[in-house]
Amino acid sequence: MTDFPPAHVQHILDNLPTRSGVYLMKDARGQVIYVGKAVNLRSRVRTYFQPGTLRTADEKTRQLVTSVDDIEFIVVESEIEALLAEINLIKAHRPRYNVRLKDDKRYPYVKVHWADPFPKVTVTRRMRQDGSRYFGPYTSVKDVYQTLDALRKAFPYLTCDREITGEDERACLYYDIKLCYAPCIGVVDQNEYRAMIQDLMDFLRGKSDHIIDRIRVQMEEASENLQYEKAARLRDQMQAMERIIQRQRVVSGSDANQDVIAFARENDDAVVQIFFIRNGKIIGREHYVLEGADSEPEEVVSDFMKQFYDRAAEIPREVLLPHQVEEAEIIERWLHSKRGQKVTIRVPQRGRKRDLVKMATDNAVETLHLLRAQWEADTQKQERALNDLREALDLPAPPARMECFDISNTQGTAISASRVVFVHGVPRKAEYRRFNIRTVTGSPDDYASMREALDRRFKRWMDAQEVNALGQKKVDETWALLPDLLVIDGGKGQLAVAVEVLEKYGLTDRVPVIGLAKQQEEIFLPGRANSILLPRRSQGLYLLQRIRDEAHRFAITHHRQRRVKRGMVSQIESVPGIGPARRKALLKQFGSLAAIRRASVEELAAVPGIGQELAETIKAEL
Repeated sequence: MTDFPPAHVQHILDNLPTRSGVYLMKDARGQVIYVGKAVNLRSRVRTYFQPGTLRTADEKTRQLVTSVDDIEFIVVESEIEALLAEINLIKAHRPRYNVRLKDDKRYPYVKVHWADPFPKVTVTRRMRQDGSRYFGPYTSVKDVYQTLDALRKAFPYLTCDREITGEDERACLYYDIKLCYAPCIGVVDQNEYRAMIQDLMDFLRGKSDHIIDRIRVQMEEASENLQYEKAARLRDQMQAMERIIQRQRVVSGSDANQDVIAFARENDDAVVQIFFIRNGKIIGREHYVLEGADSEPEEVVSDFMKQFYDRAAEIPREVLLPHQVEEAEIIERWLHSKRGQKVTIRVPQRGRKRDLVKMATDNAVETLHLLRAQWEADTQKQERALNDLREALDLPAPPARMECFDISNTQGTAISASRVVFVHGVPRKAEYRRFNIRTVTGSPDDYASMREALDRRFKRWMDAQEVNALGQKKVDETWALLPDLLVIDGGKGQLAVAVEVLEKYGLTDRVPVIGLAKQQEEIFLPGRANSILLPRRSQGLYLLQRIRDEAHRFAITHHRQRRVKRGMVSQIESVPGIGPARRKALLKQFGSLAAIRRASVEELAAVPGIGQELAETIKAEL
């Protein structure tokens, strides 16, 4: 390349400031392809474009610098501000040349609603400044629920929506099966319940010994005082905790509070493994898959730490790493500011800490091998499934993009249609869509409902073609693309409706369509009298069943939500004197039908437009 860098890029380089900040490198399409930070922007960015860069740099850097068409920068006041800006910009743009966590989603956390009088324990994907306590992030929501199932046996926290007064006549079933302490009937008071939730949080932090000791003392005291029911409850709680503790490995002194980070890389795949050590015990471990991790190991670990601890609910006193990282000092200062106490980053060379890093590295290697084997197996299955469908349905090519439509209704009410999309055999949930059926009322008519849903889908495809042809801004790709296979949940009748809609838009030769009847898993094709039955162990059949079941699940979930909402609305409006405006005011004030039922006459009367007399009517009716 003779003109390196291009003249307009060189002009930017010549005029970069010498202050701290972040820089965003963009390609010719204006997309951000790399985000970095620097103490001196001019000095740092110009290093990418030195005369010998193309000859001496690694392949990733060569691809990066030859793709740069523009450079933007943001000047900040300090290195900490630059680091925070870099983290947020990588999160926002997910540049292809940055190391980044592979799953573009929010990871689950355990949330303790500590601000509530009787805190519940739930799972969430978003941390808020609402007085709650958070633990995580975890990589698998399944693992979170398994953790909570085990914890609930030791700490029987509330899961119901009751208003806790301690004066209810009876408790629910969970009290009978020892999964709730029933503060609703006064078995424990607020102080006892909150103490139990505090123990749960301490337990999640690895502080278990003092809890076990205290519960043992309380159990013995209750037994001596002839409080046998309380003693039995404490015994069960202690035994459940001990079963969990048995799975925790003691690795160091009682005060160790560390995260141990290591990673493994093979070809383009990379996995980071973290062990969480609290009070000397390994209380958990998680692995995270990385993208763009073909940089030097030090850069990979550094970039991972910035993204992970930006979302972590807890910062340890010490972080153990396999390699020195150039940004260790600034990351320590940042973690100190987040934790409120000193945080140390170490690369141990010998002893127990070095053994912990080696253990984490070994686990990262094994995890990567396992994941690669799973990915290869899944890819082979998906390819085989798509080829099975191509052969069985006589398609011109494997159906890389598949769309499936399903209808859901109950006696003609709240009719919904769903469309799910699979690309290369994998669900693409961002492209799932729902349709509230508008033209069908009265008795259910699945054919008419399917016709409306398909007509709206392909009408949007036609609109997209017209917009793109005019050179205007491109519309949502999910409507602009045609499926390689359209799957209709149903038999010949539903298939005939689909063919009718495709003919209307001139797509019969461009969009292959089938009907899938559930009873015998028969496949119906246009123009064929007899159905096709794929072998029971065919990967192609498994794929069709998955996409059909996913469409049904997606439709029924939306339909149920609409039905519940409609039922709530109809119950409220059945009260004499309540119309849409007053219904809206009540729901805005209380949020749900259950809350309206629990409200006192005085609380109801305080809602604008209600008044004392109508409030008494509402209370009597609901």
